Amino acid sequence: MGGVLAASAVWATAVLTVPQLVATGRPAPGAGPYRLVDDICATAPLTTFGQLYPSEYGKPYHYATRHPALDDMYCSQYLKKTGADTDYVSLYIQAQLHKATDPQPEFEAQRAGLLQRKYQITSVPDLGQDAYLGYLDDPSTSDATWHYITHVLYVRDRGLTYYLSWSGSFQDGKTSAPDREQIRQALVIDGRDLMHALDG
Repeated sequence: MGGVLAASAVWATAVLTVPQLVATGRPAPGAGPYRLVDDICATAPLTTFGQLYPSEYGKPYHYATRHPALDDMYCSQYLKKTGADTDYVSLYIQAQLHKATDPQPEFEAQRAGLLQRKYQITSVPDLGQDAYLGYLDDPSTSDATWHYITHVLYVRDRGLTYYLSWSGSFQDGKTSAPDREQIRQALVIDGRDLMHALDG
């Protein structure tokens, strides 16, 4: 066990200090025009989702971390249609600036992983260098009338990768299913605006 841990530690150090050890032969694209922001919750407009869900539930949570190889930004927030609603939806953003390695192989692996998890994947044209939407309807194992819905948008453009996700739930015969196309459109519109907001 000790040898395995030591080997793992050496490999982790090598990845951080000598990224070409795990390179794919393509040069790292760098961050390009994109910039790190301290509060991506405040920077991301999310105008379309704000129109669909104008009431906040609690306060947004965010962080930003800096590293010579990778900058990372995260935001989570919860929204409702009206202040009196008891149900809310969750929005998550994570944006990363890859400065030392090419993110394309891992981006493609993420898409393959979503397919393995039974997400329905749809490509999005004219958004960064590569973009796709994922959709999953995951019924509860204890009560099949409850559905947990997740929509995700993944985008790659040079050294920037990010995802924007929406999640909510409904119960057959008691609450209405979310409008799938409406959420998909909101993801693409607000995702495009997010790219512009990060373009320094």
